[in-house]
Amino acid sequence: MATAQTAVPLAPAARADLAAAREALKTVGWCVVPDVIDAARTREALDRLHVAAAENARQGLPIYMPELDPNAHNIRVFFLLERDAIFRELICNPVAVDLVTALLGDDFLISNFTANIARPGAKSMSLHSDLALVVPAPWTAPWSINIIWCLSDVRFENGATLFIPGSQHWQTQADVPADALQRLQPFEAKAGSIVAMDGRVWHTSGANITADEDRALLFGYYTKPFLRPQINWNAGLTPATQATIDPQLRYWLGLGIAANASEAVELLNARRINPNEGPAR
Repeated sequence: MATAQTAVPLAPAARADLAAAREALKTVGWCVVPDVIDAARTREALDRLHVAAAENARQGLPIYMPELDPNAHNIRVFFLLERDAIFRELICNPVAVDLVTALLGDDFLISNFTANIARPGAKSMSLHSDLALVVPAPWTAPWSINIIWCLSDVRFENGATLFIPGSQHWQTQADVPADALQRLQPFEAKAGSIVAMDGRVWHTSGANITADEDRALLFGYYTKPFLRPQINWNAGLTPATQATIDPQLRYWLGLGIAANASEAVELLNARRINPNEGPAR
């Protein structure tokens, strides 16, 4: 595991809670884990996020994407891993990685890490599932997961992510019912929490209907290793940043020479197809 953030041994109650979260993730497609980071660290991450957004704007990078969002009140923040070490710590947080491996297995890649800040007046984007954006139908297995970091208290009124319970079982676009939007429910959680969501769950950003309250979320997107990441990290991270990354995180970002080999080796070993051991069986 990456050493950027030291793993603190979990107390028995915490281990039990995490076990329940893993089970919920596998059975109902999502879970909430509260108090993953404390209030001070959450505030620091939020402050760094605003600095990252300002730096992206200074560089002329998009912070409003009309193809995704109905108006400019939803601020998109890309290149988080390049912007600050705190985001490189969060992406390999032990609790987050535990949930990722519970769904995807031990081998995975970090496909993307972005944020959005829903300001008052922000509207919902189109309904979608993250796996459907990167893989053609049918969607029969959990090949991706979103780890959502809540940097502010998240509730329906300030733009909580809206999801459809049970939608991880929809395998094609034809399975999406006509009343899908009426089935949406909010993920609600306190600042410092993680919301983990199977990549097949259909969801959308919520509208922020408050008068003066921002809602800030980070989205770590992890996938099975045979899926091409949404970000080419070799191009998206400067040499200076890459030099600070430890071997484990380098592997998860696909920055090494080899790729997508471990599961193939396991498959070959499981089948025991070896010409030196006689005819294949």
